[in-house]
Amino acid sequence: MTTTQNQSQSPTQTAVPTGTYTIDPVHSSLGFVVRHLVASKVRGSFTGFEGTVVVGPTPETSSVTGSVKADSIVTNQAQRDEHLRSSDFLETSTYPELTFASTRVSARADGLYDLVGDLTIHGITKEVTFDLEYLGESPGLAPNTSVVGFEARTSIDRRDFDVSFNGTLENGSFVVSNKVELELAIEASRPN
Repeated sequence: MTTTQNQSQSPTQTAVPTGTYTIDPVHSSLGFVVRHLVASKVRGSFTGFEGTVVVGPTPETSSVTGSVKADSIVTNQAQRDEHLRSSDFLETSTYPELTFASTRVSARADGLYDLVGDLTIHGITKEVTFDLEYLGESPGLAPNTSVVGFEARTSIDRRDFDVSFNGTLENGSFVVSNKVELELAIEASRPN
């Protein structure tokens, strides 16, 4: 992914080194944020995931794929985690994986990209667009490796994926909001 410059931008260019990178789950996080009872936000994450980032000579020739074990969801409260695994939410016994496969990558500005792809949750696939930021490249800790870092964000409506639990309070407020913010921090490595 190379950022194309126009005359109004800085002359510097951010180039992501080409190659096939494997996402490092130990140094990456797949998180989400959802409003609870209107007044607060609950943060959670998935601990079981894998993926690949293929960086071509241009954003258009680059791609990202990943899969997540649905039952690896954690919010630091065991009862809530079990509820999220149930048929009210992810129904992990029937739909054990969440997946993402990019369909296009396009540069917006230096180091900033649109990452568009098919997100599958609860057996339903929808197109989503992540705001993607390239953080940089470094030698890896393992000999003869390089690492790259990215952060990506988007928001989804859980009802689009038939995750439609609608607990309400006496005043009609939802227990859990329909909007879910997804926050990814990715470190990926490749051999030199």
